[in-house]
Amino acid sequence: GSRAFSLPAIGRLAEADGIMKGRALYNAQSADYKALIEAWGAYVGPPAPKPPKTLASHEYLMRIEDPAIRSIMQAVIAERDKLKAQLNVLKANAQVTVDRRPLGATIAAAPGSQPVAVLAMAAQFTPSEREALQKAISADYLEERGLREGSHGEIVNERGRAVFEVGFARAIRKALGH
Repeated sequence: GSRAFSLPAIGRLAEADGIMKGRALYNAQSADYKALIEAWGAYVGPPAPKPPKTLASHEYLMRIEDPAIRSIMQAVIAERDKLKAQLNVLKANAQVTVDRRPLGATIAAAPGSQPVAVLAMAAQFTPSEREALQKAISADYLEERGLREGSHGEIVNERGRAVFEVGFARAIRKALGH
């Protein structure tokens, strides 16, 4: 095929082959080279047009033999491309601020330091965690399992042996804010 014979293209080739610096073609001393290149370009004519590039998605579509399925897939690919373009527009124009500080937190700042979100212990539990802890020390739940709460917050079995040490139930109540 025919190559492009423009001055910038010849300059890049000459520089790549170590013949001369590409920008030297624009100097007055290189007028003869410039005229020769332009004459050769006029002789060989314009470069041959490049074949249009086929998209990878088009190649995949052509492998589908059933025209109905090919048509459906073509519509799906077109929709995907449209949505990607819309998403890119939104990304370029959106500024999202994510505040992950927990609700119910108080902001505390010591002089000369960054502010910090401070949570009460009870606020740190999810509803299911809170429910599980309350259930674990409820009299009904303990009784169903043959356990009970002792006088000092320990959890004991039928024989009076500590399953959870002194202060266990009290610590859970404190954590829950009761």
